[in-house]
Amino acid sequence: MIVQEKEVKSILSKSNLPIAGYTANPYVGCPHACKYCYADFMKRFTGHKEKWGTFIDVKYWKPIKNPQKYSGETVIVGSVTDGYNQCEEEFCRTRQLLEELKGTDINLIITTKSDLVCRDLDLIKTFNDPLVSWSINTLDEDFKEDMDDAPSIKDRIKAMKRFHKEGIRTTCFISPIFPEITEPIEIIEEISDFCDYIWLENLNLRGGYKKTIFDYIDLKYPELVPLYKEIYTYKDMSYWRELDDEISAYARENDFMYIIDEEPFIKSPNENPIIINYFYHEKIRQSSKKKR
Repeated sequence: MIVQEKEVKSILSKSNLPIAGYTANPYVGCPHACKYCYADFMKRFTGHKEKWGTFIDVKYWKPIKNPQKYSGETVIVGSVTDGYNQCEEEFCRTRQLLEELKGTDINLIITTKSDLVCRDLDLIKTFNDPLVSWSINTLDEDFKEDMDDAPSIKDRIKAMKRFHKEGIRTTCFISPIFPEITEPIEIIEEISDFCDYIWLENLNLRGGYKKTIFDYIDLKYPELVPLYKEIYTYKDMSYWRELDDEISAYARENDFMYIIDEEPFIKSPNENPIIINYFYHEKIRQSSKKKR
């Protein structure tokens, strides 16, 4: 791992995400080295030539002058990195950010694949109704090991349970969904008792990692090669429409809310988990809205 410490002008950036006004990424790069990570596009802006997952820049910034000006804003920590990656244990940059924002009335969202977030549980509890999201796209630890160097699925689920027990809203982000490998309903049944929101996102193959994933499927799941070609070469949407129908039916049977939209809910209108089918495909959103 190539580690560099860098000074930056500001840690908070205006967000293009529909659910947040600001994002904070205390690191550039991520040692989780997820094979499907969309954030490798950041290399275009940072000058890194190294393979994604082999470098990390540790950010240092001047203290936030007036943190209260962010009150009322939604701030997402970890939109293009994991603020609780392995290096955070040593450098504590995410913790530093939370300490600077402590006492403000921001809507805090943390996205992670790590149980290291438990270290800052007491600090996170000082914020008004925070939300912590863990990405889990499999219950199969072997598949997880093939895909990333992040903490185990078991440890992520254990962390989610702990936060939920402490009264902090939790999200399971089932992303990315690998066709015929990820089993969303199995994951939902595993975590729904201690999860307030369930967001789903399909595997969207683009950029340099498309070949990486295709090579992996060819090696480990050769029987799925025709399906992946239908979806990602010939743009056949049938699999995603069928999955949409399957999860919608499951939600009705279990009295969950099921929503097709561009942006996930971050406030719950009832006590049931909210299942949000967070696909990027406009055809699915349009057809689903018509059906409902």
